[in-house]
Amino acid sequence: MLMSKQIGVISEALSEAQHEPGYCSFYEECGINPSAEGSLIKPIVPCLNYSPARHLTGQHYLRLKTVCPILDRGQNNTYACCSMDQLSSLEKSLSLSKAVLVRCPSCAENFAHLHCINTCSPNQSQTVKVTKIMNVTHELTNVTREGVTGYQAFLTTTFADAAFQSCKNVRIPATGGFAIATMCGRYGAKLCTPQNWYDFQGDASNGLAPLDIDFNLVKEGDTEGLPKGVIPYNGRALMCNETTPSGGQVCSCQDCKESCPQVPPPELPPGPFKLFGTDGFLVISFILFGLLIVAFIFYLTATCMVRSQRRKDAEKGKTKHTGKDQNSNDVTQKVVDPSEVTCADRNSLAAQAFLSSEFQWWGTHMATYPLTVLLLAAIVVAAFSAGLKDIELTTDPVELWSAPNSRAREEKDFHDKHFDPFFRTNQLILTAPGRKGHIYNSLLFGPQNFSGLVSKDLIIELLQLQKEIQNITFWSEDLNRTASLKDVCFAPLNPSNPSPTDCAVNSLPQYFQNSLDNINAKVNMTELGVTKEVDWRDHLIYCLNSPLSFKDITDLGMSCMADYGAPVFPFLAVGGYENDDFTNAEAFILTFSLNNYPRTDPKFKVAMEWESEFLKIVQDYQKNPSTNFTFAYMAERSLEDEINRTTAEDIPIFMISYAVIFVYIAVALGEYSSWKRILVRILVDSKFLVGLGGILVVGCSVLSSMGFYSWIGIPSSLVILQVVPFLVLAVGADNIFIFVLEYQRDVRRPGEKREEQIGRVLGNVAPSMLLCSLSESVCFFLGSNLWALSTMPAVKSFALYAALAVLMDFILQMTAFVALLSLDARRQDKNRCELLCCVTVSTPHPNKPNEGFLLPFMREYYAPVLLKCYSRIIVMLVFIFLLCGSLFLMFNVTVGLDQELAMPQGSYMLTYFQYLYKYFEVGVPVYFVTKKGFNFTTVEGMNAVCSSVGCDQFSLTQKIQYATNYPELSYLAIPANSWVDDFIDWLNPGSRCCRLYSFGQNAGQFCPASEPAYKCIGKCMPIPSDGVLRPTVEKFNRFLPDFLGNRPDLQCPKGGLGAYDKAVVKDASGEIIASRFMAYHTPLTNSQEFTAALLRARELAHNITLGMRKIPGTSPDFEVFPYTLTNVFYEQYLTIVPEGLFNISLCLLPTFVVCCLLLGLDLRSGLLNLITIIMIIVDTVGVMTLWGIDYNAVALINLVTAVGISVEFVSHTTRSFALSTKPTRVERAREATANMGSAVFAGVAMTNLPGILVLAFAKAQLIQIFFFRLNLVITLLGMAHGLIFLPVLLSYFGPDVNKAVLLQLQQTKERANRELAMKEVYENLSFEDNEIKHDPEPMFTKPPTDTSTPSQSEGNQQETDVNIDRL
Repeated sequence: MLMSKQIGVISEALSEAQHEPGYCSFYEECGINPSAEGSLIKPIVPCLNYSPARHLTGQHYLRLKTVCPILDRGQNNTYACCSMDQLSSLEKSLSLSKAVLVRCPSCAENFAHLHCINTCSPNQSQTVKVTKIMNVTHELTNVTREGVTGYQAFLTTTFADAAFQSCKNVRIPATGGFAIATMCGRYGAKLCTPQNWYDFQGDASNGLAPLDIDFNLVKEGDTEGLPKGVIPYNGRALMCNETTPSGGQVCSCQDCKESCPQVPPPELPPGPFKLFGTDGFLVISFILFGLLIVAFIFYLTATCMVRSQRRKDAEKGKTKHTGKDQNSNDVTQKVVDPSEVTCADRNSLAAQAFLSSEFQWWGTHMATYPLTVLLLAAIVVAAFSAGLKDIELTTDPVELWSAPNSRAREEKDFHDKHFDPFFRTNQLILTAPGRKGHIYNSLLFGPQNFSGLVSKDLIIELLQLQKEIQNITFWSEDLNRTASLKDVCFAPLNPSNPSPTDCAVNSLPQYFQNSLDNINAKVNMTELGVTKEVDWRDHLIYCLNSPLSFKDITDLGMSCMADYGAPVFPFLAVGGYENDDFTNAEAFILTFSLNNYPRTDPKFKVAMEWESEFLKIVQDYQKNPSTNFTFAYMAERSLEDEINRTTAEDIPIFMISYAVIFVYIAVALGEYSSWKRILVRILVDSKFLVGLGGILVVGCSVLSSMGFYSWIGIPSSLVILQVVPFLVLAVGADNIFIFVLEYQRDVRRPGEKREEQIGRVLGNVAPSMLLCSLSESVCFFLGSNLWALSTMPAVKSFALYAALAVLMDFILQMTAFVALLSLDARRQDKNRCELLCCVTVSTPHPNKPNEGFLLPFMREYYAPVLLKCYSRIIVMLVFIFLLCGSLFLMFNVTVGLDQELAMPQGSYMLTYFQYLYKYFEVGVPVYFVTKKGFNFTTVEGMNAVCSSVGCDQFSLTQKIQYATNYPELSYLAIPANSWVDDFIDWLNPGSRCCRLYSFGQNAGQFCPASEPAYKCIGKCMPIPSDGVLRPTVEKFNRFLPDFLGNRPDLQCPKGGLGAYDKAVVKDASGEIIASRFMAYHTPLTNSQEFTAALLRARELAHNITLGMRKIPGTSPDFEVFPYTLTNVFYEQYLTIVPEGLFNISLCLLPTFVVCCLLLGLDLRSGLLNLITIIMIIVDTVGVMTLWGIDYNAVALINLVTAVGISVEFVSHTTRSFALSTKPTRVERAREATANMGSAVFAGVAMTNLPGILVLAFAKAQLIQIFFFRLNLVITLLGMAHGLIFLPVLLSYFGPDVNKAVLLQLQQTKERANRELAMKEVYENLSFEDNEIKHDPEPMFTKPPTDTSTPSQSEGNQQETDVNIDRL
């Protein structure tokens, strides 16, 4: 009955209200609104009072002029409907919005404009209609009156739209987001409209409005439905690019698009190279192919004509001469006159004679004293290898791939020195596939899609997992106590002494402050006459769209801020949504941030231990069958852990690979003349110990290299351990095969000791071994010195280790291996078994050369078929096509190394990367860092950085803003935050942020916004006359520390603690020596995007640097640079293509020079050698494109290795061809292919292939791609070019036969013939029988005593020929 009576009185009072000019609808303050619960400020409501507007004078007038200058009509002509108390409350309320909107004066003025009209307008009754009143008791006077708790406000859409347009682009520098997003409730920035904006302002449930205001936006001139006498307010709203009547400047471009200058769009990246409307590289490849084919056909035609002419001359008997080759086959050989021998021929012969004689002497001595040599070699190896005790194995990816003097590394060091390193991330991305979603019909937000993931039970399960992780404890030896998350967590708002709730944990439950009670909370709420239950879903919808809100608009009245005091932006809590439909997300994101301590800090180990416990909990949770999530996870340590784990797991694979190679070498080096002899003499003629010795030589050379560099402090790496042994094994095995096979094919001469034979054989083959080893070693040494300026330390250290290892391998082969072969030869001469030295075999060793199976095959079948006329033409055409095709593919190779390739197959990190690329909506943060040399304290300095009113249109932050307008080109998604902008806004007297204590011991000191107003009447800064606030140098330096230490809250959201306290660094004198401005990249998913983002960011930073250097007082070396955590890894790809070409070219140069020098300045042989190696490298890169092998630092190391292996494939054959005395190029090519081709095939190709094939079973993707695939390609292409293309190339373009060698051969034959004639005369005159003595060595049989003299002479002649040919 009482309630009905009260309602009747209220209705009667409202019905009596009229709408007339000059009348108020309410006046004075009645007290606190009893219906406003959970308000963030005191919800004081006015009293219902229909009365004339009051004439203002004195202080009342001055107060109105300060708060609502729009209503000032002069001191004697100003009327208003608000009291002094109302003006004070209005000023306090407006100060909250000004703290956010003050960046744009016209927006702030438009916002205050309407609220001044509603509260104080002298024609108030014409623009508002009271709809709700209640009896309200004043808390001080205890007087009860009728208070207005709700009214309708009428305004035109013209004014509303203009005011909204002036505010919709105002930014919040600390977050990079829009201020309107925090002032439009559930709609956020994208869906905000003028009506939604005003509805939020008039909703008392938002915690900021003291009463309900129903804003009615009416089209201008439309009076239908309006109460009698109501005239919608139609004042003029300022445009954001207009100055304000109070003197405020136009808004900046960042806050107002209309203020932006005409900025041309950034240049598009260069498109693909085109010629004649198609791919330019394809056109060039076709043209090159055509030119090479035409040139080859022309050469064939010219050759045929010359040959035809020679045949005609031969028929006339001009050049015919008969001689015999080393196999007593008839050949046509020109008689060489001494005058025809050129200087180059003589130099070549002299070089070969010198090297052969020196190596023969060396080999003889090494074979004579094998035990002494082995002992000395072991001592040297042990001395070098002792350095391994100090070996430093680099596993840090930054140390491996970023040089200390590289730009990215220097920038990282600068950033980490002045600011803390980027925090350590531990993250889970959780999904629930297969769960059915639903549509929730919200009272406030209407129908909303909820995915199956976004459900109450899964949110609670996520919260339980989060709390389990937050409660991790473990014993720390470094701290000597139990450690927990708070010991290592990133706590932005309380970094000095964090509690568990201060730790930065970003997740969806943070919207409920990690409270189960808040998630379960629900309440009935009435909206527009409809009563319905609101629960966690309504709160979540609101918070996802307004993450900066301290109170939602539901009757739940809960905050959206995380428990550690900062907002959680939607992209940090959920993922896999479209068009900001957050509740339809497919993934939850749970992130724990830890401080990134230096590796020398004891807390670094504590953080690593916490992450280990984190991984244990997550992995156990994943194994739990009751888990409802499918998820991916990672810890900061995961990358390094997984790389180390897969390395350890793949060690057996490498061991098996080396074992296979060893078994092959041991078997292939054996002498097998027939199956019957194999069964009888296998333990005598096998070369198991020789093969083992060769492997030990390779191992000792690698150990010596690693030990030496460990002595001098050059660190090693896993790449060196994996690649260098393969390289040295390829070089060493080839040399071993050439040496051993040559020894097996040789026959000891009469009277020659075994040691002398080994020395003679070494003299024959050692120059070839020296050619390859010296080429490779000089290549790597030269590369290591030039790579000192490279951005890839791993490549430099690899070159150093490989150079010394190859050199040591050659030295040990010339010493220890020769000694081993000498010992093995002695054993074999005595028919002793290899592993059972006391056991002898009765079957004698054959007294003829052992050619094995491969040499006869190559000589009788392979070489003749390959070097047939049509075969050679086909080979040339095929390899020319292969070269041109690979050249085209080379220009299309993908540059980069995606980080997931570093992970082994089946690694949990691969799943994490998939989830990351699929569900994350924002990329990594990027800091624009300023160095020392810029004066921020001057007006010009602040204007060159800030982006608010009065700032330069091309300031630092404004240029970043322009870049974000083109995210597809700049790779920037969110503009940079700006401590300068927020510091200026914080100083603004229109906000409550920067005030001064008025009395007490702190009088004149900074007063935080949390203190009551009466204590802090003074303002830090006066109101600027032109609306552009800039502190003086003194006030800048005085208040900046207060700003950086001020914790943001509702009263002052601009406080710098957490957002900027570590963004500004001063030296002892107070000068700012470093600062940073954080923006966000777009989502980056592969190496190409990371590299392009780095390049664009550097271009932007350089442009900013040039602009800021123009400010007076700026140091000429001042610089702005972009810093992202990934820059150190991807910087190398900016220059890896030209660096790779340069470095590989430098590797090829010594190969050419050494080949020419050791062949006696034979330029043609060196050039053909070089061309073949270049073709191998080009073809390798082409096949990389086809097989999906990216070009990166690891690939570059393998390509450098390919140069070394290619030398082995081609140099031996080239040298053999150059020294051959066969009359034609085809015959010399056939001889070189048979003799050296068989050794190269057995020693290089077949040594590498078995070991490489084993690597296909490795778990690490890097091993599979860059060691199995790439090395397989290198080996196969090297074999194809060395055994197919090179013999054909030499048969066409090889050097002519060395005339100095021919002349020496002729002279030797003539001398032998003269000696033979004299011997025949002597034998005819002698009456004694000539007996040939027995050979003292058991390997040789006694020649028959009745051998005829001509036969003996012929044998001597043959021996002479063989000696010359081998020379």
